[in-house]
Amino acid sequence: MKVINKTYKYRLYPNRKQAMMLAQHFGCVRFVYNYFLNQRKEQYKNTKKSDNYYAQAKALTELKKNPAYLWLNEVNSQTLQYALRNLDTSYQNFFKKRAKFPRFHSKKHGGSFAVPQHFKVEGSKLFIPKFKEGIKFIENRKLEGTLRNVTVSVSPSGKYYVSIMSKVEYEPLKKTNSRVGIDLGLKDLIITSDGIKYSSNKFINQYSRCLSMVQKHLSRKKKGSSTWNRQRIKVARIQEKISDCRRDKLHKISTNLIRKYDIIFCEDLNVKGMERNHHLAKSINDASWNILLNMLEYKAEWNDKKVVRIGRYYPSSKTCRHCGYVNQSLTLADRQWICPVCGAVLDRDVNAA
Repeated sequence: MKVINKTYKYRLYPNRKQAMMLAQHFGCVRFVYNYFLNQRKEQYKNTKKSDNYYAQAKALTELKKNPAYLWLNEVNSQTLQYALRNLDTSYQNFFKKRAKFPRFHSKKHGGSFAVPQHFKVEGSKLFIPKFKEGIKFIENRKLEGTLRNVTVSVSPSGKYYVSIMSKVEYEPLKKTNSRVGIDLGLKDLIITSDGIKYSSNKFINQYSRCLSMVQKHLSRKKKGSSTWNRQRIKVARIQEKISDCRRDKLHKISTNLIRKYDIIFCEDLNVKGMERNHHLAKSINDASWNILLNMLEYKAEWNDKKVVRIGRYYPSSKTCRHCGYVNQSLTLADRQWICPVCGAVLDRDVNAA
């Protein structure tokens, strides 16, 4: 047995009053994040320096005393401080070249806020500061372990969710003493060195006709009107359906691979560079290779297994797996080729795996 951090996600069903209070929380957190991001940018512009988290947390306390911003006191103080901590983390990731420069948060992408302390779950209700009656949720899987923190979010389609991180005891999967190489592609999502192929994601194409229809109706509405907002929700629901279907499939594939193999070798793709090809960008986005590899990595860590990424410049498709000959003349159109040295007939994708 080992202890891991596991996230449980449930859908919330707030009443009308609670929905208004949640909207207030989302708005206040967004305001604090954007206000202090703008402050940091102005400070750097004028002095080439900017405040850290602790200085801004102190400034937030003073800001809440300002008569013009007294409405910030209606939201849990730790939630607002957590927004500042997220801002500071974004800056650190930028300076360590792990992410782009922080951007202002927009209302159209929904919203979220964290509750690091003083929360509890009783029955089918979530209790957090300022919500004394508790918010109803559907427990579609049993919540286990020691609760660590809570994040409440709203999707662009207007659905409310709560993500509860819990520290649980987990029993790793049994070792299979087998290893596999996988090749990532568009025709087939995954091709293993065993010759097994997993079909590619076609969810964008599957829902493209329905999506284009509702987007066309949205373009005819007056932006900001009630009819425009209703149509916007229809568009968001279809996009949410595509995302949910894709993530569900990737979870099933990654779990299946982790159960079957102890070591998985895969290629480290330059996805952003590949997306510049406008003929393939839609299919590449639908494939979501990075999400799949991230799923494999954290599930492998849970189960004491390994995911090894091979350098992106290694010529796996061009190298004969039998004798090591490198076919420099191989093109993307060649799906099969014959090795001139050993005479082996090679499937491009299986050979790469």
